[in-house]
Amino acid sequence: MSNEPTSPTRSVTIIGAGPAGLIAAETLAKAGLAVSVHDRMPSVGRKLLMAGRGGLNLTHSEPLEAFLNRYGAASERLRPLIEAFPPSALRDWAEGLGQPTFVGSSGRVFPTSLKASPLLRAWLRRLDELGVRFVLRDDWQGFDADRNPMFRHADGTTGTVEADATLLALGGASWPRLGSNGAFSDILWERGVDVTPLRPANVGFRVAWSEIFRSRFAGHPLKTLAIRFGETTLRGEAMITAYGLEGGVVYALSAPLRDAIARDGAATVQFDLAPGRKADELAARIAAQKPSQSLSNRLRKAAHLSPVAINLLREGAGGPMLPAEAEALAALIKAVPIRLTGTEGLERAISTAGGVAWSGIDENMMLKGLPGVFVAGEMIDWEAPTGGYLLQASFATGIAAARGIFARLGIAEG
Repeated sequence: MSNEPTSPTRSVTIIGAGPAGLIAAETLAKAGLAVSVHDRMPSVGRKLLMAGRGGLNLTHSEPLEAFLNRYGAASERLRPLIEAFPPSALRDWAEGLGQPTFVGSSGRVFPTSLKASPLLRAWLRRLDELGVRFVLRDDWQGFDADRNPMFRHADGTTGTVEADATLLALGGASWPRLGSNGAFSDILWERGVDVTPLRPANVGFRVAWSEIFRSRFAGHPLKTLAIRFGETTLRGEAMITAYGLEGGVVYALSAPLRDAIARDGAATVQFDLAPGRKADELAARIAAQKPSQSLSNRLRKAAHLSPVAINLLREGAGGPMLPAEAEALAALIKAVPIRLTGTEGLERAISTAGGVAWSGIDENMMLKGLPGVFVAGEMIDWEAPTGGYLLQASFATGIAAARGIFARLGIAEG
């Protein structure tokens, strides 16, 4: 029997029980580390469950190079992280939890169940088997002088947790009622960490609809359209809301639209309500309709426009009267100007832009000014459209941070 002393188990404190924190906990626990996950909410994975309400979009099946380009300015920093844990690896991981996936018609990847709850339950069972400990209703308050995280506990008391490494996976500031409220910004700024302002991403935009349009069409979808802003044209769907516009094709342009509104006070987009047809073809079809018919019937038959699309034409034209000439009417259908006057707030955004600047994070996902403290997930300054890109980067950064912790502690990955 050996008399050599046994090396103590190394420990890691993870703050934030979303996808980035949970995948890091799994990765670290598999290597035998003692992992505790702290969260201010009474249950874990709340934003993941919210994302699964309409079908959990885990990732996307498009070629990796096109996939990486979705991250804009952050694509080069995210590239090695996502290449190390690409969409195929995320699908294999879900399969390993007994949650097979499929590719939808748009290329998006979903669990076969189309729900987040079965996946989360299976994941929590695995984490329990690995010995991961959860401490809920534990609100992170910052660090003590030795960089140990401090918490306000559920009973109102405060305390400090000592560990060999700490991982912050606190999310952004969207949907704060689900837990991620952006409070980390001030805490880290005071410790010398460069944090860029948090801004809404994948968010709806305000439009000054007429009262009659708002009351009749709020909640109605706009299908089969294209939206143009600057040099970019995208096809998809949008939704009319009482405050303005939301939906996938709007979210995909939210970053340039948000920045243009911040700079200029407003931004005008153009909606093509018949993206599969040319203007001269539309004009000919409109002119061929019987003039005795109502304008709405002529537009419905000639351009296949729905009532909401026909009335959107009137909003873009600035009043109920539309051009009488077929050519002018066709031109309007192909380029309906809609003026966006503002964004909805962080509390209604799907995700967040801004956060911990990449310049303050080393190659191992550790904060340069706080040795032993690592970051992952949406709290870092990156953004992407909906379509699976948000979850993919959250998982990839969580795994990268776990591997960074291995490197710091001199431990081989399990």
